[in-house]
Amino acid sequence: MTCRPSLAFILLSALTVTAQPAAKPGRADAKAIKPGEWAEITLKESPPPSDPDQLKGRMHAAENPGAYDVTKESFSLLVPKGYKKEVPHGLFVWVSPGASAGIPKEWEQVLADKKLIFIGARNSGNPRDVFDRMRMAVDANHNLRGMFNVDERRVYVSGFSGGSRVASMLGVCYADMFTGAVCFMGVNFYEPVVGDDKMMYQARYIPDDDILGIAKKECRYVFLTGEKDFNLADTKAVYEASLKGGFKAVEFFNIPKQGHQPPAAEWLKKSLDYLDEDKAGLKPGGLPKKP
Repeated sequence: MTCRPSLAFILLSALTVTAQPAAKPGRADAKAIKPGEWAEITLKESPPPSDPDQLKGRMHAAENPGAYDVTKESFSLLVPKGYKKEVPHGLFVWVSPGASAGIPKEWEQVLADKKLIFIGARNSGNPRDVFDRMRMAVDANHNLRGMFNVDERRVYVSGFSGGSRVASMLGVCYADMFTGAVCFMGVNFYEPVVGDDKMMYQARYIPDDDILGIAKKECRYVFLTGEKDFNLADTKAVYEASLKGGFKAVEFFNIPKQGHQPPAAEWLKKSLDYLDEDKAGLKPGGLPKKP
């Protein structure tokens, strides 16, 4: 019998972020959003992939997702200043380790240059139930596709530290909705791995076989850590296990002298450059074009 791993994990971390708007959240409406300015919004609905049974099934989780209503959650949104509805933009869905959904200020220009719309849930930090954190990211993905002209080949999920661990699970368990993931200083895997430190890092989830197949063949992943990051050993071990496990496109960055902090903007750019490779042969959803 397969032992189902527990999803109960907390890893608290500090994160230097940009200032976030304090105004009361407004209902999601693309016409009311000003490109280049931070906005706080609420979303209209949860799609079927957020249903408790589907979420539980995608991860073979032992726990039952609790009550959740996306209309009562708030999200930070940043649309690039140059956004025009005639030009498709990608999505950058962020999972934060803390209550704020902010990112380093210098990252904003990188996202704008890469034509990526940022959205991150507030109150989605490490103390929050992991199922809620996953549903908020899935719901952000779904709702923004209806609000903006989204290039569905470029829908990425990312996070830092504990948020990155959640993003790493989303990148695999929801590979039919996210075409890539950037994991900054934290990653979970579906098999036990042994690091260079001789430590055993346990499996955190069990993905659906069909969706895992999509993840391996059609999605791209970046695992980024630092020379002084306490997550170095397990991040490297997960990268190596991914290669051995048949993932088509994975990259590993180990930043010299970097500790457990968000990296400089140049590393965000390098990560996004890797995710953006080889998009010409894909159709929306990350699946290969039919002959």
